[in-house]
Amino acid sequence: MTDSLALLIDGDNASPKIIGGLLAEIANYGTVSVRRIYGDWTKPNLNGWKECLLEHSIQPVQQFAYTTGKNATDGAMIIDAMDLLYAGRFSGFCIVSSDSDFARLASRIREQGVTVYGFGERKTPRPFITACDKFIYTDVLANPAGEPTKGATLVPAAAEEAKAAPATTVMASPAMLRPILSGAAGGKLDSAALQMLEKAVESSADEDGRANLARVGAHLAKQSPDFEARNYGFARLSDLAEASGILEVERVGDQPKVVMVRLKKR
Repeated sequence: MTDSLALLIDGDNASPKIIGGLLAEIANYGTVSVRRIYGDWTKPNLNGWKECLLEHSIQPVQQFAYTTGKNATDGAMIIDAMDLLYAGRFSGFCIVSSDSDFARLASRIREQGVTVYGFGERKTPRPFITACDKFIYTDVLANPAGEPTKGATLVPAAAEEAKAAPATTVMASPAMLRPILSGAAGGKLDSAALQMLEKAVESSADEDGRANLARVGAHLAKQSPDFEARNYGFARLSDLAEASGILEVERVGDQPKVVMVRLKKR
């Protein structure tokens, strides 16, 4: 039996262009039993959403703006979310917004032992991102990663200084590396991301230093809910691991193959 999910969309803070990718992504986590989108449907800014509501069976919820400068939509969405939470029918909530006002809502849902999947733009404030169990940037859904380029080129972060220095043999650490990515997502696997990847492998590794990549991914998600391979231009975490330059990747077994990783010796 698949997990039952509730999808709540802040129409004022989401684009209808993502709806296809959004529903496809959510299908990986369970079945959406409730689909609601909130906004003032008398305003022209929601016209784009009106065209796809029937096609995707999304229920519009009307909320008038009572006063200028106040977002009544957020309040209506939060109230409905709490009603659905107390019903006890859902194992997960999908909250689509780039608004920090939903950070406390996400925290409260998690306190109840229910999973929270957040979806928003890259401008989303950090408190909302970290309040979710998993957070996915919506530009990744609109532009799937891995099509133009799956690889990355790693270069020393202090390349300019190295030109003037005497020639020496130095083994670069993750903190010294900076990737140049040309994936569709346009992200960058910077030093902080490489260090996070390194620590996740160390924490997940067995005595021989090998770690199951699935466990590494789970550890990364706990560290940073928005750590997602597609954000860096890769279709899968295994692609990112191979291009990182700091990991040895090995595939073992047959059906299915298990991906194991190990930190390269420096």
